[in-house]
Parts: sequence; structure tokens; C-alpha cells
Amino acid sequence: MSGPEHFTASEAAAQLSAGELTAEALTRACLERARAGAEIKAWHWLDPDQALAQARAVDRSGRKGRLAGVPVGVKDIIDTVDMPTEHGSPIYRGNRPFADAACVALIRAACGVILGKTVTTEFANRYPGPTVHPHNAEHTPGGSSSGSAAAVADFQVPLALGTQTGGSTIRPAAFCGVIGYKPSFGEFSRVGVKMQCHNLDTLGIICRSLEDVALLRGVLLAQEPHRVDRASAVPRIGFCRTPAWERADGDTHAAYRRSAGFCRRHGARCYADPGEYSRPAPPDLCIRSCTQLRP
Repeated sequence: MSGPEHFTASEAAAQLSAGELTAEALTRACLERARAGAEIKAWHWLDPDQALAQARAVDRSGRKGRLAGVPVGVKDIIDTVDMPTEHGSPIYRGNRPFADAACVALIRAACGVILGKTVTTEFANRYPGPTVHPHNAEHTPGGSSSGSAAAVADFQVPLALGTQTGGSTIRPAAFCGVIGYKPSFGEFSRVGVKMQCHNLDTLGIICRSLEDVALLRGVLLAQEPHRVDRASAVPRIGFCRTPAWERADGDTHAAYRRSAGFCRRHGARCYADPGEYSRPAPPDLCIRSCTQLRP
């Protein structure tokens, strides 16, 4: 039988709010899973006593917040007042921020438990951290939010924060088989997040269900979560080949076509399927595909 660490964040929050689960029990289960999966190296900072103290405080308060004691992993370029924030770099070893990042403060206000700090590539750039893929140690977990994605995928924590300049939330989420949410620019506050590019950087969510995206998004916006209505419309997915398409190997081409076929068989509307063309799609098709995907 699987334990509470396998709950999605939404499932856990419902049980916590109903009094069917305590924040301490859920946090203990996540910590035990993290201990058992230590070889994945998802965590840069993990203090069990500190995490359990937070959980007990949430239980004593009656678990009234929207997260109600759900543990959250925080990427190590996001400030935490009570944990080191070292940006994946020896240059910042022992760095202690003077305050929480805005996103961390909002999570705490919603009675979330900050389980620990997850591994990032150095400064969320190219130099990798020690994290390995949670399902295949021979594969990369992706970066830069590698620890957050690996921890969520291995059931060490139900929710985690990532950041993205080019693909650093959605890439590791995809590689590890979980959900990555990259918001629109300006949607989430970036105060207390180390920036790489002010024009491109966003805070992101990594989790295991769409309901969890809505839950944490609501917390980060300090508003009621939007209900996920799967019956409202079918997904519209654009498949866009970049100028590097011809340099990709055959396995990449096959995986791309297989993914498009899988999505189409399950009811999605797919645009610009590369399997339909023997050369890169003409520009007018690329533009039309983009405009069709606008809400």
C-alpha cells in the first residue's frame, strides 16, 4: 500500500483540511521517501527537524491555510530566511538571506511546509548539479530546476518551485515525467529570486496534477484557485520544429512523431505535425499554427 507521500498536493490538502491526515505525518512520509531516495540527490538543504517543527506548528494552528500543511520544495536560487540560499555555487556557500522571497512568504501564509531547498544548476545556468534522473540514473533529469523535478517525480515532495529563463521549469518536468507550469510574464512575483535575465525569467510550478497547478497558482497569486474543467475544450498543441530539426538524430524525430500521435489519439488537436512534411514547414504554416493556439 502506498503512503501519504504518493498523494497529489490537492489530495493531501483535502485530507489535511478534513482532519484525516496531519501535516506532521505527511512531512514524515516525505522525509522518509527522501531518505530512501537519497541517491537521486534532489536536495541541496534538507533538515528533518526543521521541517517537522514547521509541520507541528501548522497542526497546532488547525491547518487553516489553503495548503494546510502540504510540503513544498524550493529551488536553491529562491531566498529562504531560515535556510541557506547558495544558488548552486560555492561562491555563495553559507549565504543566509535576510528575508523570504515573496513566493515563499505566500506559501508559508497558506500553511505550507517548506521541506527544504532543491538542487539547481549553478546560478540556474549551464553547470549541472549532482541530481540524477529519478527513473534512470543514466539519463539527465534536465535543468536548471533539476532537484525540484526529481523530488516531485520520486514522491519526495508533492509540490516544488522552479524558475525558467528558456526552459528550466518545463524541461526537467518533462524529462522526469511530471507537470511543469511556466506562467505568463509578470504573473508571479520574482522578489527574492536570483535573476539571470530580467526580461525572460519566471517563477514556475512543478507538481503531479493539473489541480495542483491551480492550487499553488492560487496561493502565489493570493486568490481562489481556478477550477480545472477538462470538459470545457480539447487541448490544442502546436508541434514546432526549430531550425535545428535536421540536425536532430532519428530517435528524436521518432519520439517527436510518437508524441504527436499519442496526443492526437487521446483527443488533442495537433498543429504542424512534423510527420506530415519532408522538410521544415513553410513560414505561413508556422505563423498560422501560432495564431491558432492563442486563447
